Amino acid sequence: MRRHLIVLALVAGTGAGSAAYWFKADGEPRAGGIVAKAGESAAAGREVSTVRLALRPLDSGALRRSVRTYLRKRPGRAGVMVTDLRTGRSFGENADGRFVTASIVKVDILASLLLQRQRDGRGLTGAERALAGTMIRESDNAAASALYSRAGYGPGVAEANRAFGLRHTKPFPTSWGSSLTSPSDQVRLLTNLVSDGGPLKARGRRYVLGLMGSVLDEQAWGVSAAARPGERVALKNGWVPLRFQGHGWSINSIGRVSGHDHDFLIAVCSAGNPTMEAGVSTVEHVADMVVDGLRA
Repeated sequence: MRRHLIVLALVAGTGAGSAAYWFKADGEPRAGGIVAKAGESAAAGREVSTVRLALRPLDSGALRRSVRTYLRKRPGRAGVMVTDLRTGRSFGENADGRFVTASIVKVDILASLLLQRQRDGRGLTGAERALAGTMIRESDNAAASALYSRAGYGPGVAEANRAFGLRHTKPFPTSWGSSLTSPSDQVRLLTNLVSDGGPLKARGRRYVLGLMGSVLDEQAWGVSAAARPGERVALKNGWVPLRFQGHGWSINSIGRVSGHDHDFLIAVCSAGNPTMEAGVSTVEHVADMVVDGLRA
């Protein structure tokens, strides 16, 4: 299941000037990584046009049949949404389906808190930055609870989500992990993190993506399965056994996989998995299948 993927890791810090490194799956650093800017220059625009001209037409019907055939053989249910910012291609299957977020909501919590502080004209405190680092990189639940409180719990995050344009996400009033979302909403959130057109300023966006690009090695599964050698990965995963909102495991993965010709925003959510391992396998296979289809 694991691949020798190269993951971009940023030293926990904000703004330009943060040191960048390349990490393999075994954690060995390679200096010299480049942090891609969220906006596209004119040259980048010409590159996008060249990539689009080189593509064959996407057979979305065949891809959809392949995804559905695979999912029918898997336990539980799943949904996926993928957008390639370079080619303009998108694909979704059950993309508006609702799923328990588990820990992927931690990206939403941090983005919401950053937007609130931006509107107040101030940044995170040192203590909050430490909490944000452990919340995203280590998926620490206590840190998430502390920042959820500072973001105003469910109502505060819901207000920020309206600015982000999320349509299906329902933050739980007090227990962040019980929130609901959809793959399409998660790609909308990721779009806000990579686009100049969203409400969050570039410094905040780079900060969130930097933390997502430096998660612990043992948590670098999920959408990273769709990456090819040399591509950059920033992700956040969520996993929890369901008791009151379903059965089995909820396994989710969201993130960005970017390289020379492609820049994918990916969200795969699943529920009803009999084990965590079964859910991870489903999420990784679906991410890899759809991204491969969009690369053609």
